[in-house]
Amino acid sequence: MMINRLCFVLSLLVATNPAVLALAPSSRVVVFGGTGYVGSQVCERLVNKGYTVTAVSRRGTNPRPGTALDEVTWAKGDATDSKTISKFVSSNDAVVHAVGLLFDVDSGLQGLNNIVSGSKSQPGDSSTYDNITRKTMFNILDAAESPVNRMKKGGKKMPLAFVSCAEAGWPDVQFGEFVEEKLAPAWLQKYLIAKRAVEDRLSKSTAVRPVIVRPSLIWSWDKLDVLPIIPVFNIANALGVPFVDKTVRVETLADAIVTGLEDDTVEGVARYMKMEELAAR
Repeated sequence: MMINRLCFVLSLLVATNPAVLALAPSSRVVVFGGTGYVGSQVCERLVNKGYTVTAVSRRGTNPRPGTALDEVTWAKGDATDSKTISKFVSSNDAVVHAVGLLFDVDSGLQGLNNIVSGSKSQPGDSSTYDNITRKTMFNILDAAESPVNRMKKGGKKMPLAFVSCAEAGWPDVQFGEFVEEKLAPAWLQKYLIAKRAVEDRLSKSTAVRPVIVRPSLIWSWDKLDVLPIIPVFNIANALGVPFVDKTVRVETLADAIVTGLEDDTVEGVARYMKMEELAAR
C-alpha cells in the first residue's frame, strides 16, 4: 500500500511540474567525442549521477583511467559514418555532441591542435570543419528523426546537446558581422559556417529537444595554453565589448550540459549567462 501511494505521488509530481527532470538516472546517454576536453568532463558527471554512459570516439579509449570514467563504456567509432551513428542513437535516451577541432586539415594550422586540443587529436585527411561538425551532427539528427527511432521513443523528443561557440552568435550582436567579415581569418569563417548549419537544423527538428551551448574560450587551471588569454576576454566582456563573451570553465560547461539534458524546460541556445545559471542548479 505504501509503495502504491509513493508511486501515485511521484506520478502526480511529474504530471504537474514541468521542471521535474526528464531523464532518470537509469537512462542511457551517448557522448560523441567522449575522450575530448569537454566530452570527458560530461561523461564523468553523468556516471557520477548514475547514468549509463557510452562514449564514442576515434580512439575509443579512456583518457583518464583510475577515475569515474572507468564506469563509461568506451566505444571506437567514426561519427562521420551514418550506420555507426544510427546504432548508438537508437540504443540511447539522450545524446551529447562534443566532437570538434579548432584547426581543421584545410586551415594550415592543424599542427597547433597538439597544443590547444585537450585530447591532442590530430586531424586526418578528411577532417574538415564540414565533416567533423556538420556531417557528424547531421548523421545524429538523421538517426533521431528516423521513423523507427521516433516510434521507439514513443514520440517523445530526444534531448540532444551540441557544443557550438559564442562566435556563432556574432550576427545577433553589435559589430559582430563586421568583425567576422573584415577581421576574422578564413579558417574561423569556415568553422562558424559549420556550427551555424548545425544550429539551424537543430532549431527546425521536431524529433529532438536541442540544448545548444555557446561557450567562448573554455578553460581550466591545468590548460596552460589558454590561461594567458582568459583575462583579455573577460576584461573586454566586462567593459561591454558586444562581440566578446565571458570565458567559461570546462566544469561549468559540463555541468550546464548535464542539467540541460535532464531538465525538459531547457531548450535552444545558452550563452555564458545561461550556462552559469544551469551549472549552479
